[in-house]
Parts: sequence; C-alpha cells; structure tokens
Amino acid sequence: MAAAAAKKGLVLLDFWVSPFGQRCRIALAEKGIPYEYSEQELLGTKSDLLLRSNPVHKKIPVLLHDGRRVCESLVVLNYLEEAFPETTPKLLPDAAYARAQARFWAAYSDKVYEVGTRLWKLKGESQAQAQARAEIVQVLRNLDGELGDKRFFAGEAFGFVDVALVPFVPWLPSYERYGEFSVQEIAPGLAAWARRCAERDSVAKSLHPPEKVDEFINLLKKTYGIDE
Repeated sequence: MAAAAAKKGLVLLDFWVSPFGQRCRIALAEKGIPYEYSEQELLGTKSDLLLRSNPVHKKIPVLLHDGRRVCESLVVLNYLEEAFPETTPKLLPDAAYARAQARFWAAYSDKVYEVGTRLWKLKGESQAQAQARAEIVQVLRNLDGELGDKRFFAGEAFGFVDVALVPFVPWLPSYERYGEFSVQEIAPGLAAWARRCAERDSVAKSLHPPEKVDEFINLLKKTYGIDE
C-alpha cells in the first residue's frame, strides 16, 4: 500500500455529507480518538487511495489503522470498540444479548436511508412511491417503538444504535417532503430523541443542516437525470 495509506495512526476516508461516514466521525469524537480526515470524491473520479483501500465496494467510509483497512461503517464502529478497549464511553453494552440487540437495530436503521433514497428517486405518484412511503413510515414507527420512553436506545447513555441512526436525521425533512408524511406525527418519540442527540457536540459537529442535505439530494437527482 502507498505511503499515504500506510502512515501510522488512524485515517478516515470519507465524504462530507455521507451519513455512513458520519457514524464513524461521531464514534471517534465520542471516544476522543484522534484521527486524520481524508475527503474523497464520490461523484467524479475516485482516488487511487480509496480504490486500493476498498477494492470490493469502492466506497467510503474506510478507516485505515496503521495502513490496515477497515470497511463498512458498522464494521468500523465495532472495530473501534474492540481495537480501543480503553476508550470511553463504551458504545456497546457489556451483556452479550444486549450487544446483539444493539447490532440488530443499528443494522435495521440503514432502512431509513435505503427506503428514503427510493422515495426521492421515484417520479410522481406511483404505486412504487406509495409502497416506499408506507415502508419508511413503518420503519420509523418500528424504531420509535424500540426507543419507547427511553432517553436513548440503550437507556440513559448515548450508544451504538444512536450513533448508527442519528446521521439520517438531517435527511428526514427531504424524505418527509417526498413521502408526504411527518416524523413528528408518526414517531414523536423519535423526533424528541433526535433533538436530544443534536445537543451533543459529537453530533452537532459531524452533521450538516437539512438544507445542505436537500441541496445534495437535488445534485444527485440532476446527476442521475431524475426530474422533479
């Protein structure tokens, strides 16, 4: 691997608006682990470093630890827990069953982005759009039900599921517009949780305003030739 990739310490290959990269940034900030940020081009020609570091998927985020690559955001979060056991706070609970549940709901949270993307890619009124709307509403309700009356998903402490899910929050206003629904109405507990998360420095410094996310979605629509 080239010298730039083999340097000591941590290097995060990322893209400014990526919610998956933001997961890694929030986790690193929560744990106070120093790292170097490397902004990557995703819509144009991808760097040789990125292509070498993630030859399978050719996408971010990639965490380079002393030149060794760790790909996929949830894999990176797990890696940080195991590779830096002395750092606090712990994002995963101690009990094996609780850890399994946290990993399940963290993976499930990807559906917010997956179905939300389908919403803005679909043109006009269609059965497919109606199905996507119904799916994302159900996903948000399921997450709201899992959260229940807890402050965060694991209880009082901000943890693994919160880190995984919160980067999708700035995308929700766009999804609401395309899907014609209200998060506050269908998942009020989740809406309140999002406001609590926004008060954390790690979250506030890692995420971008919904307006910037919406501008990026419009750029993607133009890139893919999707008309309003």
